[in-house]
Amino acid sequence: MGQPAILTVDDDPSVSRAIARDLRRRYGEQYRILRASSAADALDALKDLKLRGGRVAVILADYRMPQTNGIEFLEHAMDLFPNARRALLTAYADTDAAIQAINVVDVDHYLLKPWDPPEEKLYPVIDSLLEAWLATGDREVADIRVVGHRWSAPSYQIRDFLARNLVPYRWLGADEPEGRRLLEAAGVGPEAIPLVVTADGRALSRPGTAEVAEVAGLSTAPNRDFYDLIIVGGGPAGLGAAVYGASEGLKTLLVERRAVGGQAGQSSRIENYLGFPDGISGAQLTDRARRQAGKFAAEVLNTREVVGLRADGSARTLTFADGGEVSAHAIVLATGVAYRPLVADGVAELTGAGVYYGSAATEGPSCSGSDVYIVGGANSAGQAALFFARYARTVTLLVRGDSLESSMSYYLIQQLDRIDNITVRTRCEVVGAEGGDHLRAITICDGKTSQRSTVECGSLFIFIGAEPRTDWLGDVVARDERGFVYTGPDLLSNGRRPPGWDRDRDPFYLECSVPGIFAAGDVRANSVKRVASAVGEGAMAVTLVHRYLEAR
Repeated sequence: MGQPAILTVDDDPSVSRAIARDLRRRYGEQYRILRASSAADALDALKDLKLRGGRVAVILADYRMPQTNGIEFLEHAMDLFPNARRALLTAYADTDAAIQAINVVDVDHYLLKPWDPPEEKLYPVIDSLLEAWLATGDREVADIRVVGHRWSAPSYQIRDFLARNLVPYRWLGADEPEGRRLLEAAGVGPEAIPLVVTADGRALSRPGTAEVAEVAGLSTAPNRDFYDLIIVGGGPAGLGAAVYGASEGLKTLLVERRAVGGQAGQSSRIENYLGFPDGISGAQLTDRARRQAGKFAAEVLNTREVVGLRADGSARTLTFADGGEVSAHAIVLATGVAYRPLVADGVAELTGAGVYYGSAATEGPSCSGSDVYIVGGANSAGQAALFFARYARTVTLLVRGDSLESSMSYYLIQQLDRIDNITVRTRCEVVGAEGGDHLRAITICDGKTSQRSTVECGSLFIFIGAEPRTDWLGDVVARDERGFVYTGPDLLSNGRRPPGWDRDRDPFYLECSVPGIFAAGDVRANSVKRVASAVGEGAMAVTLVHRYLEAR
């Protein structure tokens, strides 16, 4: 197939020559360096490469070009080479446009002109883009195909599971010609949806996520019976612990019951995370963290639900829902929190059919031209409002409190104020949802007047409260009345250690009431509910695991 290409497009001949020269100097032996002087020429080059079976690793496009600007060009380029990494070349005055491009067309990076010296300002960026591309390549992917109905809750669950686990798939409506052909070929009718058809032609009717994970190539069984460290939960805290544990030589297993990334992985944009001044989507951050953990040989176990924990002498043993078990010297609980169910008439019945918990990014295009309502006043709800505003006719944020200031970051409030089709309503609650096969309307109670009104609603996205998933722990470790896990100083009462504590020391800062079991991130009582603090606690937990292992 020949060398993969790095393509640059800039209408300024001197800039075009300069960047091509710098790229050849560093990457010319392994990559074809191509340059074009206009978006049209660049698209012609990409089409020719596509026809010839070529590969494109990185595309660099100037923002200010006549006829078609860099953002528009990159949108067209994505149709031809969706896995190519994209960067925008821009002047300092256009950085706002570059940041917008990251939000609109998922540009990976932007480069300010001039980029001298390239060793500091150009090559590190290109190295990062190439590393990301090499992890996926630009090859034709044999996608899984999913046949279903948009308003089918089981169909939505499969789509959401595949999307959150970054598994490529093609969605086909059961009423579309190709969808009907697949149902007929599988010998089933519409009642069998969702139908999942693998790349090799295997058909699964109404499968569970564990079956889908297996055919999608996700790991569902541990490679050994005993580890140095097992992490329960694949959100930021769990991923942080996995990266640091595996990189420091511990045989590490991460167990996730649904999708790596947790609530943070569903965020359309995280803009206040250190080191990403342009923001990063939750999916991108999750993908990078998962690849980083894999680089250090951490195992990631998917779709395995942990239902029990016990101390077996010096070992700590987890029990899975299917009865299987796995043990380790130490355990880190990083199960995070779940959105609290919205208790209102009709909501439970319509969940997955117009009512969704979390951002449900797969529903974005389907919201085109509709009226979307979002319940919640924290950062996750605000980011979702910005995301769905790109598709929906209107987005209304329903907030139970008096204002957003007490629950949402200031920068996000400012962004919401600048979007014309976003409205914020305070002191409001959803008290009902209506529809037949899918959501059609919701009833809102205005806390200021106590009046109720019923409005048309295309989709309802819920971001309320935070409940820890810790019922499975029972009385094994101490928890507060809400289920959050006590650790460290919170376990000491009047200077006394927790009942049953058998060590001649106080519990470490993130250690639970059982030695060798730690908690990190949102699941921990009195934790700071931020992505950065969760990652930090995951890393800190590994340091304390080492101290525990050394002192046994």
